[in-house]
Amino acid sequence: MSQPVISEAELHACVDAVLPEARRSDIEQHLTAQPEDAERLRAYLAQKASLRELFNPVLDEPLPERLRALATPPQGLEVSRHRAAHLTRWSTQRIAAGLLIALFSGAAGWLAHSQYQTSASQSRMALLPRQAAVAHVVFSPDARRPVEVGADHEDQLVAWLSKRLGTPVHAPKLAALGYDLIGGRLLPGNSGPVAQFMYQDSSGQRLTLYLSTENVGNQETAFRFAQEGPINVFYWIDGKFGYALSGSIAKDELARIAKAAYEQNEHP
Repeated sequence: MSQPVISEAELHACVDAVLPEARRSDIEQHLTAQPEDAERLRAYLAQKASLRELFNPVLDEPLPERLRALATPPQGLEVSRHRAAHLTRWSTQRIAAGLLIALFSGAAGWLAHSQYQTSASQSRMALLPRQAAVAHVVFSPDARRPVEVGADHEDQLVAWLSKRLGTPVHAPKLAALGYDLIGGRLLPGNSGPVAQFMYQDSSGQRLTLYLSTENVGNQETAFRFAQEGPINVFYWIDGKFGYALSGSIAKDELARIAKAAYEQNEHP
């Protein structure tokens, strides 16, 4: 008996709980026969749960007044009361949706939050742990390709990231603390590229180090801690570099590893 053909779109439909009932038995049969796809589906579901836990609190926050005003029809516009209410509701929903999309991409949407009117350098500092946590949640559960360039090509990875960021960077050595480098990738920041290095211990637990050069002019160098949903983040500024170490491990253990990363990445 031939195995059912299952598309990538149908696997994602399982994750989104929109798969037609008639295809459920075929999917179950396929996953039993293809353990790699079953593991990938579990990773997708774990990623979805982590993203929901991380961002659900944002949905309950009120829309800033400056953006709410954009949804209000200009004075003198001749529209009916019903149409005006509909326009306001529709516009508010569109703005809120746009903000959420911007938040996921690490763009300027989060600037509409409480840090909206702070200085640019303070805003970038406030954004750092959340952007790092989002990048961690998106890429660390990936079972097949969590990084763009693996640790077996570390020299090429570091050279490539250094070139793209326009300054020398390197991946801290954390093996003595139980975490081996598995690779890294290039990500978009607010105004340019940022780097992410990923580490893993013997149990499969992963940490990510997010490295940005968008912090020029920020004199705040203290170690800081943030909790973004289920993700703990230690972040700091070192010269023009901003670092954020993210993981779902205990705060004390993460602090110990962050200190080791800081000591290796200290710049004059």
